[in-house]
Amino acid sequence: MAVNLVNVENVSKVYGTRALLDGVSLGVSEGDRIGVVGRNGDGKTTLIRMLAKLEEPDTGRVTQSGGLRLGVLTQHDSLDPAATVRHEVIGDMADHEWAGNAKVRDVLTGLFGGLDLPGFPKGLDTVIGPLSGGERRRIALAKLLIEEQDLIVLDEPTNHLDVEGIAWLAQHLQNRRSALVCVTHDRWFLDQVCTRMWDVQRGDVYEYEGGYSDYVFARAERERIAATEEAKRQNLVRKELAWLRRGAPARTSKPRFRVEAANELIADVPPPRDSSELMKFASSRLGRTVFDLEDVTVQAGPKVLLKHVTWQLGPGDRIGLVGVNGAGKTSLLRAMAAAARTEGEEQPAGGRIAVGRTVKLAYLSQEVAELDPTWRVLEAVQRVRERVDLGKGREMTAGQLCETFGFNKDKQWTPVGDLSGGERRRLQLLRLLMDEPNVLFLDEPTNDLDIETLTQLEDVLDGWPGSMIVISHDRFFVERTTDRVFALLGDGTLRMLPRGIDEYLERRQRMEEAVAAQAAAATPKPATTEKSAADQRAAKKELQKIERQLDKVSEKESRLHARIAENATDFAKVADLDVQLRDLAQEREELELRWLELAEDA
Repeated sequence: MAVNLVNVENVSKVYGTRALLDGVSLGVSEGDRIGVVGRNGDGKTTLIRMLAKLEEPDTGRVTQSGGLRLGVLTQHDSLDPAATVRHEVIGDMADHEWAGNAKVRDVLTGLFGGLDLPGFPKGLDTVIGPLSGGERRRIALAKLLIEEQDLIVLDEPTNHLDVEGIAWLAQHLQNRRSALVCVTHDRWFLDQVCTRMWDVQRGDVYEYEGGYSDYVFARAERERIAATEEAKRQNLVRKELAWLRRGAPARTSKPRFRVEAANELIADVPPPRDSSELMKFASSRLGRTVFDLEDVTVQAGPKVLLKHVTWQLGPGDRIGLVGVNGAGKTSLLRAMAAAARTEGEEQPAGGRIAVGRTVKLAYLSQEVAELDPTWRVLEAVQRVRERVDLGKGREMTAGQLCETFGFNKDKQWTPVGDLSGGERRRLQLLRLLMDEPNVLFLDEPTNDLDIETLTQLEDVLDGWPGSMIVISHDRFFVERTTDRVFALLGDGTLRMLPRGIDEYLERRQRMEEAVAAQAAAATPKPATTEKSAADQRAAKKELQKIERQLDKVSEKESRLHARIAENATDFAKVADLDVQLRDLAQEREELELRWLELAEDA
């Protein structure tokens, strides 16, 4: 029987006049892999902070098993800005220790792209203070994953990771023995990693077996039977379920749907998009030309990101754009947006971008546009337009669209300055859509949005007639909203991937293997097999000798530290002992350097 790690008993938490959690009882046992979902502000982060005993409940109690080894990734790290990455991640481990540790190598390679931390100015010796929030978050995650825990609690672990990093993290967590509780809006990640779901809603927590796909089915069935939720939300859940069942890429290695029940539930749900109808409508709004790129070269400063690209974005095209960080995804969108903004006057470093005369572009960048903090939410939307045409006879007022994006009637009168980061992101999307664009560029649109808001955004985009390019590390969102995927693989080219993101990951893996093979081929070969084998035996023998010497040095250092503590008031004695300690440190450094040299030969 699985050992219980954490118990939550009749817990309640109130902020102001609002009860985030009301009499909640839950448990986490060995082997549990729990995903936590719910709308922003409904208490997901509060729940996991109480699990980790970082926050106390108003009533009820949280108990942890004795000696619980707990690792927590919060949204705000506690890294020392004056420390180096080495100090925070590797700690006191000697070079030969961490270099010989498979877990450490796997974490550093998976999160940073290599043991030398490419992209950090001084590798492991980079000081943390000047680094960006995303870089600091990856360092905090690496520090956590290198350690051994019984339970890992993660709050939005996929933020600031690219598609490859998210795929690596999912595989890593699948292979760990630790129990897991994870808050994330990345639905692909939830399906890969989790076997249970907690849905936090209006003070309650509903438990479901299985990953995200199973949760969608079970929740739709529960709402159908209970008939307590409003019809609109139920329809959205059923629509998402229909997409999952009919044509989505396989969510898990072992489908766990009750297929007959699921098929019956979605029998009358149409496909999410009528592609031919939307294409026809988009063509009538845009004409034949949207964006034509001919022999285009894109640069960022002196660095060439894309070379001699010829490509076309046509009317009604829905494109997902993926690629390694720094490959030029955002730079490509900026070059196209600049050409549209200046009616073709501003062109990239090489080649030409032709823009259709009827193009009306809306560009959601990664930076949240600043709005007057004194405006009310509804006022900020109405300043763009009072009503919006969503195509196919669908029209919404500013207030109705606000409600669709989670701003209820009370929230619509909230000053912009009082909104959270996620709410400001939603408002930015709203204002873009209210301007009735016919071309959308969405650069990381899922940042700070909860799953329910993402589902509603997907529903709005399903009927939106126009051309669209989406850059996102959220695989589920890309697969759900776009029809084709193009990739920037870091070699200056733009390629269509018929099999989507799975093909992208396969291509990236082959590229990395090819680079590794070239590096191996460039390494000088030993003169003869006999000599190589003899060298390896000698190196291994000396390695063992050095490791014994290092152990002895460690014992001597421990004894010296103890003697210094005993003679703390005898300054002459302490000075003498300190000289001996420095000599031992020098000896340790020389032995470790020799160990690293021999490790390559062995």
